[in-house]
Amino acid sequence: MAPTTQAVQTFGKKKTATAVAHAKEGRGLIHINGQPIKLLRPEILRFKVYEPILVAGEDAFSAIDIRLRVKGGGHTSQVYAIRQAIAKAVVAYYAKYFDAASALELKKKLVAYDRTLLIADPRRAEPKKFGGHGARARRQKSYR
Repeated sequence: MAPTTQAVQTFGKKKTATAVAHAKEGRGLIHINGQPIKLLRPEILRFKVYEPILVAGEDAFSAIDIRLRVKGGGHTSQVYAIRQAIAKAVVAYYAKYFDAASALELKKKLVAYDRTLLIADPRRAEPKKFGGHGARARRQKSYR
């Protein structure tokens, strides 16, 4: 039997976008849908994806390779799902294969910066109802 590799699988969600991160021992590579993280579009949102890496410190990611698959939602939702999956993956990897103290320290750093890096946003779009154009808007009433 082949030697088992150290790996964890986590996910991040935002609205209808879902990102699945597969973290394993490696040399610090991060790929999103088969492409390196530096090619992520749009460029403005690329910095949002770098946030967990910059907050946790690049040395925390130096021994981990992360592969991400993302689908659903729009550009912004996908980027928020990706950053959440990356943050959760590094914390889970440290908790499983290093010590719990370093994982807790990483977790505290990430939550202090932005809570949505580890905790999903439960808000969803409200479904449209009859009698109007949207979830809450109603047709205007006219007396004449």
